[in-house]
Amino acid sequence: MNIGLNACESEQLGSKMYHLISELYPICRSITGNGVRQTLHILQQYIPLEIYQVPTGTQVFDWTVPKEWNVRDAYVKNASGKKVIDFQASNLHLLNYSIPIHQTMSLVELKKHLFTLPEYPDWIPYRTSYYNENWGFCLTHNTLQSLEDGEYEVFIDTSLEAGYLTYGEYYLPGEIEDEVLFSCHVCHPSLCNDNLSGIALATFLAKHLSSIPRRYSYRFLFIPGTIGSITWLCLNESKTERIKHGLVISGVGDAGRMTYKKSRRGSAEIDQAVTHVLKHSGEEYAIEEFSPYGYDERQYCSPGFNLPIGRLGRTPFGQYAEYHTSADNLEFIKPGSLIDSMTKYLGVLEILEKNKRYKSTNPKCEPQLGKRGLYGKLGGEQDKKINEMAMLWILNYSDGKHSLLDIADQASIRFHLIHQIVEKLKSANLIEPLGTDDE
Repeated sequence: MNIGLNACESEQLGSKMYHLISELYPICRSITGNGVRQTLHILQQYIPLEIYQVPTGTQVFDWTVPKEWNVRDAYVKNASGKKVIDFQASNLHLLNYSIPIHQTMSLVELKKHLFTLPEYPDWIPYRTSYYNENWGFCLTHNTLQSLEDGEYEVFIDTSLEAGYLTYGEYYLPGEIEDEVLFSCHVCHPSLCNDNLSGIALATFLAKHLSSIPRRYSYRFLFIPGTIGSITWLCLNESKTERIKHGLVISGVGDAGRMTYKKSRRGSAEIDQAVTHVLKHSGEEYAIEEFSPYGYDERQYCSPGFNLPIGRLGRTPFGQYAEYHTSADNLEFIKPGSLIDSMTKYLGVLEILEKNKRYKSTNPKCEPQLGKRGLYGKLGGEQDKKINEMAMLWILNYSDGKHSLLDIADQASIRFHLIHQIVEKLKSANLIEPLGTDDE
């Protein structure tokens, strides 16, 4: 079973992911509302996503599903009737979850509700007010400085009322019920890296996995950040026992190095697998320890669940200037970065799917490999040495206690090669997979 992509597939997939991001980019999303539903309906054109609606007021652990927010229009006009801030020009202009208002006020009063980035005067910041009813506008600092004293008409046509929290879920059954969970957030408006890149990668990863044989079952969640994962966990607690591995997908489209944040467990198989892939990638990478701050991994890894779920992306949130600004646009993300991220994800899944434990059929001293044609017939001199060392490591550590990934890490040899040699040793009847009864 080969999980990876060939060169032709990779090139096409980069363009397809970028196209999907471009299609979703104009939509105004939030933690609830029509923008989320519109986004999920578009994703249904790619994968058979199930859409769920959870009513406002539903108690989910210590939280309550909030009112649904939708926006029709919003602007600020000067005394001449010119729109100086216009939601239609950029949905980042409106403070997300702003309450409706239609008033005339002075510039002094208006400024109390305006947000800018003085250090990046041409960028619009992204700001929210989810659980504190308020209103406001975000604009470039240059625009703010150009506003003249006088009266301004403030118009925000939004609704904040009983409705639903909406999320999408796609389940792919495998040979076993044990699951790999992938989660991405769908609550941000026109921000490409955070997190349209995650949505696109999750969508095409699901589409790819649906076309190949799978040992594990896979579950993909497209949810609003924080409240979405809390809601899903509360309503699906009985399913969490089947989750053996998982990743939160975020920020996978920028040009920075790959960065992995470990699960709360710190030494789960997913932590080991991701670290192995990044270590053997030949590229710069970073590994972060778990902390209870960030994206939805902090909910999945809360002590009542403590699921083996990490976060894999590129430059971490808050560590690139474009984060949560209008500069996180279609020019900021790169198809090549999207493909590289996808390749790393598939490398992790290759390990999870093939990582098993074996036991030697000849455990007392090493077997004679020459008479079985296993010495000197496995490639050039350099390949021969590596292959022979891989055989010795596998034979010595196939004791039923060490997985192939354990052996690969112990030997500092790529998992892919270890697995190739395992197949040859199996054919020579020198090792056999550990049976269910043995485990």
